[in-house]
Amino acid sequence: MYALVQGHQYGRYEHLLDQYFRLRKTVFADQLGWKVKTSGPYERDRYDGLNPAYLIWCDDDRDQLYGAVRLMPTTGPTLLYDVFRSTFPHAADLIAPGIWEGTRMCVDEEALARDFPDMRCERALCLLLLALCEVALDNGIHTMISNYEPHMRRIYERAGAAFDELGRSDGFGKRPVCCGAFEVSGRVLSNMRARMQIAEPHYEQRISPRAFRPTCEAHPA
Repeated sequence: MYALVQGHQYGRYEHLLDQYFRLRKTVFADQLGWKVKTSGPYERDRYDGLNPAYLIWCDDDRDQLYGAVRLMPTTGPTLLYDVFRSTFPHAADLIAPGIWEGTRMCVDEEALARDFPDMRCERALCLLLLALCEVALDNGIHTMISNYEPHMRRIYERAGAAFDELGRSDGFGKRPVCCGAFEVSGRVLSNMRARMQIAEPHYEQRISPRAFRPTCEAHPA
């Protein structure tokens, strides 16, 4: 199942979020070698303290995390502008209510291999991207911005995502980091479902009746 976890729900999903921060340390610090802040087995940064939303993929008992991604409005502080500014042209204005940033997307390969032995990691990432597209479309987001390493391009293409690479830069880890703008629309969603041969909605919000609202502070002038 997939759940959109907002700030007022953190306590209910503390166990899953704990797994997510541990997974981030494994993926971004240990495997990719990104210059990220770690504390013991966790990777967290100041943006996690701004009440972002997290799209999490877990089992129906909400005990095992399989993957997650952090969502933040570009009208507040973002990694995009504060850390990865060199990855896109200075003329580009990527701050708007309908543009959100998706960061720290990762999947737990060990958990997936145990519980979904026939599923490859690329397929898992594609499924998480599909859920992300559905969530964004349901909440009035028309563009997702993400920073990623070049090898992720083939996964985005395999998932049927529509995106433009705005630029890339070195100096963040072992490989360059790219900046991509991802279209969120019914057309893209239909294409993604067709590519993955999924006819029904992939994401179902079963957690809270509250509307999805940004809670991050305003972007500094």
